[in-house]
Amino acid sequence: MVDHRSVQTGAVRLAYRVSGPLDAPPLVLLHALGENAADWDAVAPAFARHRRVLALDLRGHGRSDWPGDYSLELMQVDVIRFLDVLGLGQVDLIGHSMGGIVAYLLAENHPQRVRRLVLEDVPVPRPREQTIPARPDGDLAFDWAMVPAIRKQIDAPDPRWLERLSGITAETLVVAGGPSSHVPQDGIAELARRVPAGRVITIPVGHLVHRAAPETFTEAALAFLLVKEGPRRDRCQT
Repeated sequence: MVDHRSVQTGAVRLAYRVSGPLDAPPLVLLHALGENAADWDAVAPAFARHRRVLALDLRGHGRSDWPGDYSLELMQVDVIRFLDVLGLGQVDLIGHSMGGIVAYLLAENHPQRVRRLVLEDVPVPRPREQTIPARPDGDLAFDWAMVPAIRKQIDAPDPRWLERLSGITAETLVVAGGPSSHVPQDGIAELARRVPAGRVITIPVGHLVHRAAPETFTEAALAFLLVKEGPRRDRCQT
């Protein structure tokens, strides 16, 4: 059963969905730009057989507050406050696209809080051509003001984000979407190389890996998350 809940994290209230055994290790899911916790519905039940799954609506998305003040750093602060309010120490963390950037920022800034990290088709933080997206017609399930603010940061990331990837201590699985993804795959491979305990696998279905191939994605992610801890490696890439 999935419960819909919310929690106050400083000035922002975050909505989230929770499922899985109460006593299972926590797994936090962070969605892409313009999505929300429901985006994980196809894969959350498989994870919930082994983990206490907490899928968030990040600020400006879904049922969480739309405060009008947006940055990837603020989203990262929201998530760490969310963990603190719920009394969650170390967690496993999965982030897709924008949510993956929030996830690796958290792992950079609070390495002790992330046990294992899964980054799904996440761009390496290097400058890219800047574009101005057009607002879709009709009502949106996210605050449009959030989009240009976040896109600006993704297009022109803080150089420290790249430098600090080497400080991530969590075992990290980077899932690439293959040649049909709009995210440059050489950058995804570079991201995995820069994380000391990083490895990369490719599931060639495009950017929306967990949606296009939910069974393959959950099998790969669970094989990584459920492995027993052994001696730490300096680097592993496949």
